[in-house]
Amino acid sequence: MKLISNSDASRPRLRRVDVPAYLAAKHGIDIAVSTLAKMATVGGGPPMQYSGRIPLYHVQDLDGWANERLSKSVRSTSERRSG
Repeated sequence: MKLISNSDASRPRLRRVDVPAYLAAKHGIDIAVSTLAKMATVGGGPPMQYSGRIPLYHVQDLDGWANERLSKSVRSTSERRSG
């Protein structure tokens, strides 16, 4: 896994290869570059834009996508099942 540098963190858009480090550092979500590539073809991944043929992920879109994937906070496993 590539570590995210301060210069990467300040960029408004990240290349696909930089996304896993960002999501792990900021949200604790581990995801592989290959999974992101698959999601780009079948759907379900974070929104992206293109610069030529290069997919770019806006950090605000990554944050929104990560928050959608996370459940609300719970105090026990039974709370998770109840709704």
